[in-house]
Amino acid sequence: MKIVVAVKQVPERDAVVRVAADGRGVDASDVSWTMNEPDAYALEEALQLKERAGSGEVVVLCAGPERVQSTLREALAKGADRAVHVVTPEEGEGSLGERDSLDVARLLAEAVRAESADLVLTGLQSDDLGAGQTGVVMAELLGVPHATLVLQVELLGSGSGAGGNSGIRVKRELEDGWMQHVEMPLPALLTVQSGGNRLRYATLMGIKKARQKEMREVEAAAAGKRVDEVVKVSPPTRVKRTEMLTGTAESIAAVLIERLRFEVKVL
Repeated sequence: MKIVVAVKQVPERDAVVRVAADGRGVDASDVSWTMNEPDAYALEEALQLKERAGSGEVVVLCAGPERVQSTLREALAKGADRAVHVVTPEEGEGSLGERDSLDVARLLAEAVRAESADLVLTGLQSDDLGAGQTGVVMAELLGVPHATLVLQVELLGSGSGAGGNSGIRVKRELEDGWMQHVEMPLPALLTVQSGGNRLRYATLMGIKKARQKEMREVEAAAAGKRVDEVVKVSPPTRVKRTEMLTGTAESIAAVLIERLRFEVKVL
């Protein structure tokens, strides 16, 4: 069974992010980069699927400039078998920043198509843009069934499919604590929700082995015409508001609980 995991390199969560001079993007000149967290959960699910099956191949895929190779090496150190780097410029025409979700999905779908994968996994959304579109658009371009908000994947019995698997059963997270279990044929594409597994660390032996694993570079196709436009990027506006509650202790407590549950959403 061949599993392709599409990952994205994003700024560190605690990185100090500044708006670029043109006001339409982020100044990435002094940003530290890391693997997108939902994609890390997709990678973990792929590695566990391979381990449970006892055989197979996990291929990690990432589009971006030369710096994304550090993220690919991290995935290889955790256990991926090989990597594919879709090379794009750091800035300017053809860079990821100049492509919309549809164009990025096209890049990744072409690389996946060349691998003839049985299963494609990616994170639910990216920590930087959070559009949640790339995975489902890839599925449409590849013409395969897909499921979102996936927490767990189970291989179903023996069948005529690749690797002897007839399909998969996925556990999806719905609202208010509800879960949904869906059976799907292969090949398929899943976008994985964070928190389904405990992420593993790269071991020293894994880091050493990663240096010997294949990392194939693929030149990205020319950027297509954008179907959207970024007009302005700005930090969120912080607004302070004070409200005095009056009444009995019981009524005030009831209002506080309601606000904490439905507005602040901490209960």
